[in-house]
Amino acid sequence: METRKNKPQRQLEIENMASLKSWGDPPSALAPELTQETVVDCGWGRLIFGQTFGSNSRLAQELKNEQPGRRDVALYTRDPHVVVSKDPQALFIDPSLTYRLELPTAELELKLPEGVQIRALTGGWDEYHINRIYKARGMVELKPRFSEHLLSEPALQTLVAVDQQSGDVIGCVAGVDHYRAFDDPDNGCSLWALAVDPQCLHPGIGRALVTWLAQEFKQAGRAFMDLSVMHDNAEAIRLYQSLGFYQVPVYCVKTKNVINEQLYVGPRSEESLNVYAQIIVDEACRRGIAVDIVDASGGFFDLSLGGRTVSCRESLTELTSAVALSRCDDKSTTRRFLQRAGLKVPDQQELQSESDALEFLSRHPRVVIKPARGEQGAGVFVDLRAPDETAQAFHTAAKLCDKVLGESFVVGEDLRILVINNEVVAAAIRRPASIVGDGANTVRHLIEKQSRRRSSATQGESSIPLDDETQRCVSNAGYEMEQILPNGVEIQVRKAANLHTGGTLHDVTAELHPILRDAAVEAAQVLGMPLVGLDFIVESADQPSYAIIEANERPGLANHEPQPTAERMLDMLFPQTADRSLRTRYESY
Repeated sequence: METRKNKPQRQLEIENMASLKSWGDPPSALAPELTQETVVDCGWGRLIFGQTFGSNSRLAQELKNEQPGRRDVALYTRDPHVVVSKDPQALFIDPSLTYRLELPTAELELKLPEGVQIRALTGGWDEYHINRIYKARGMVELKPRFSEHLLSEPALQTLVAVDQQSGDVIGCVAGVDHYRAFDDPDNGCSLWALAVDPQCLHPGIGRALVTWLAQEFKQAGRAFMDLSVMHDNAEAIRLYQSLGFYQVPVYCVKTKNVINEQLYVGPRSEESLNVYAQIIVDEACRRGIAVDIVDASGGFFDLSLGGRTVSCRESLTELTSAVALSRCDDKSTTRRFLQRAGLKVPDQQELQSESDALEFLSRHPRVVIKPARGEQGAGVFVDLRAPDETAQAFHTAAKLCDKVLGESFVVGEDLRILVINNEVVAAAIRRPASIVGDGANTVRHLIEKQSRRRSSATQGESSIPLDDETQRCVSNAGYEMEQILPNGVEIQVRKAANLHTGGTLHDVTAELHPILRDAAVEAAQVLGMPLVGLDFIVESADQPSYAIIEANERPGLANHEPQPTAERMLDMLFPQTADRSLRTRYESY
């Protein structure tokens, strides 16, 4: 799209027209010279400026020119209901609200978290991380190599928030300068695609990105900044209102496509699936595989194609035999099979009593106490060093399972490797739940805020319990629950890196050492598992040393985005639907 250069005289004319509002008057009343229909490609879809179209029919037709896999948005449409009437089977009014910030009078106080930098997008590596965050948030990704267009298009501005310690992109936001796009008579701009990494520990990243972008547009002389937010996104609306945004009568029109389906079909009749089942069901629907939800609350569903049906419970399918399942069900059994195969495992002992636990501690200065059976980190106590906490951990684990295990604590990072059909599909470092101080809130309040963020990012699957184990970890870090945590100070509030207790996951698939990759495939074969999540303790993902801790027969595929986990699972179940041309777009980076 070609854009016009700013003209000082034109800028003065715009300032004199500040009272005009583009949603209330037709383009001819605003600026007769606006005859060029304006469409801005944002990478995830096109922003279509409705006020630049001369007729509702032309605007409806432009919306129907949407490319597959994209999400176009028509904004500033004077008569959205009339546009939809041109093809009600293809178009709908989006159930979103538009909020506006008056930039000249806005009080923009930037509160940048300690250790975080905000900067403009620089290239393909930023694009990879933006898409990683978009996918984790269920958003439409940027087109391949779209960063090249972003760097050359003056109407578009993309900002990223970076954790200075790790160098990771942890948030992003896009802005569209309407004046640069088409000499907008209202001298406006808009904010789009705000997203924060669900694994982010730093509070206030979304607020900081919005504020930074608003400051940039204010310095450029823009009159207002608009944004669109779903009507039921109460948390986001509270954020925008606290920054001075107010609602305006501006509406979006979109096309009826697979991406937008949930916005126009109404509530589903069946009970909602959890995120681990939904990712598989969504991929099956994309391939034309029939889905029958058997028991939503338990994650049970059947997949059928060509007269063949496969029963599933999330990522566990009937392809996993009962014998293979029993090898993973008991952690001591898993260890024996792996040890006999020559794979590296930690020292382990079944504990019959508290005295057994204390005797095990006397031989290992740091231990893990856990039930032999169980999932989601229940009853697992990591890095125990004192007799009293070891004894307490034994009694707690014994309440959950009649068989309790003691295991030598292995120092290193917690690595989950996902093997599907004898192929490593994803690998991720799992880190225990942590909080970062802001110098204003107590440890308890920061834990509660981080827990809400984790719950929101995982549809309620991840949260940080405020229990004795959390209290122990906080005390071991030298703090109390009601103490204010200094700005920038990070502490672990859990020892186990389990996602259900607030842990975070960081993709390292591309960095995985060949020895770790081979060990994971061999472990899956030894256990006879067609799909399995293996828990390693490693020095680093790119180093060969390891110990295998556990095998999970029903790993959460959604935790490993942007890796194509659900795709590879469906490739295994229904190989005739596999499309290898859809391999991840990031291989070229």
